[in-house]
Amino acid sequence: MANPAVPASEVNAVLSELLRTPLLPGVRKVAGGSEDPTVARVGFMAVPDIGPWLRHGQLLITTPETLARVTETFKAFVGRLSTRGVAALAVQFGADGDTLAPELVDAAESAGFPLLVFHGACDHPAARDREQTESAQIDAMFGAERLRRLLVDVVMGGGGLPQLTEVIAREMKGAALITTSDGREICRAGDAAERKHLSACPAVDSTGRLRTDTVEGGLGLHEFDGQFIAVSAISANHIDHGRLALFTGERVMTSYDQYLVERAASVCALVITREQAVASVEERHRANFVHDLLLGRAGDHDHVVSHAKTFGWDFDRPLVIVSIEPDPIDEPASAAPARLPVVDRQAMAFSGAIAHRDPGAAVTALTGETVIVMGVGTDTMALVRDLVTVVRGEGGGGRRPFSVGVSRPTAAIDAVPALYSQARTALTVGRRISGPWTVTQFDDLGVYRLLSLVEDENELETFARETLRELTEETAEAQDMRKTLEVLLATNINIAETARKLHFHYNTLRYRVVKLEKMLGPFTAQPELRLDLSLALKITAMRGINH
Repeated sequence: MANPAVPASEVNAVLSELLRTPLLPGVRKVAGGSEDPTVARVGFMAVPDIGPWLRHGQLLITTPETLARVTETFKAFVGRLSTRGVAALAVQFGADGDTLAPELVDAAESAGFPLLVFHGACDHPAARDREQTESAQIDAMFGAERLRRLLVDVVMGGGGLPQLTEVIAREMKGAALITTSDGREICRAGDAAERKHLSACPAVDSTGRLRTDTVEGGLGLHEFDGQFIAVSAISANHIDHGRLALFTGERVMTSYDQYLVERAASVCALVITREQAVASVEERHRANFVHDLLLGRAGDHDHVVSHAKTFGWDFDRPLVIVSIEPDPIDEPASAAPARLPVVDRQAMAFSGAIAHRDPGAAVTALTGETVIVMGVGTDTMALVRDLVTVVRGEGGGGRRPFSVGVSRPTAAIDAVPALYSQARTALTVGRRISGPWTVTQFDDLGVYRLLSLVEDENELETFARETLRELTEETAEAQDMRKTLEVLLATNINIAETARKLHFHYNTLRYRVVKLEKMLGPFTAQPELRLDLSLALKITAMRGINH
């Protein structure tokens, strides 16, 4: 495909000064605030979809004929110009009339965005590239239409995202990558060398995830030492479904390429929504079956194994249950497109991560959690942590934190409900002890398993406060002394070992022991009191008392 450069017409003046030049003859301000924005450059709008050519500080010049072809509302159009930092919009009329659509004027006035009208030809050095710029935009529009038709033909022929990615990579001469909204790869295509360079690009993290939550991998066109990547959102019905990225290391990319990537992303959105519509029906049946399995009402062993096979799952082997639940966080309101529910996104992420590691595993999004029914391996916990690493990536701001609980193994289908209870207990207690991003196995809970069975939380907290006394206070000294007590109990009151672990002088620790015994009683001489104190410390950690 052609790749015409779009020249920039640079200026550097406040808008009021620029309006006194021959650039906009007979100019009149129709709407906008009293501010006098700085104009860094002049741009021209010859096609309705001007997005890739918008620049911060730009005076954008267009015609009423072009504005009439804008498909979005004028409120959305003006909002987009304002968000991108465009300084003003000037509409060029011929000899007769200068009336704009009332909706456009109202939108500009409401947003405080300068809206201008003028008559005649622009006579200014900044406008000398207008013809070339508008020609490049029109060429891009026809090029985008050609690419769109090629992609639509693939879709009409039953092709999916892998086939679309291949066409995009071939037509745009680069490596194409489709990811989820948080950057996990779905498919990629292109020349082997380009794909290798893409993996080392700063826009991709060490786990292979596109950095969608950073500048390097964010929306738009980015350059890294002569290498380029253009990223566009794949969205439909105001829902963010993912990203389409094009990488080139052999040629320069411009706004033209970004425009094509955005157009291609709209076709990818059609495929994703089509696949989701089909998958949602199948997922409902899978989720109902797993839900019945976890509740012990899915049937006998042979029936469950046989029914699971219809979904591609292998339940005729020793199994473990893994429960994944999003950690509670305060999410600020965002103007970005809505995304799929977090549980659905996490289920998709774990499904993709486990596909080649355990093809017979079941991954299902239930209410509030993702459940994995997977086979027992030589090191099941290592596999679970590997899955978490893949899904989490480098843990950037775009990833919602989650906690994981893992059950014991079983070879009996009728034991699955008990395993599910174990996984939930491990998740809940592990998160209380260690906070978000916790991966906990039921067998690692120790005495916490027993404490978690006590339904009366107030009784546990009362026991902890009565046993630890001043050490449950919200002070730095109380927390410090609590840490000293924990290590003392862990070393079986070995003063020398505790001093080494806490980096204290031996005599300093002796003084602390005396102080602790004055508060708590003679625990160094009473094993029963040491047991009470140990339990109280675990309750404090598990219940988050003063944490």
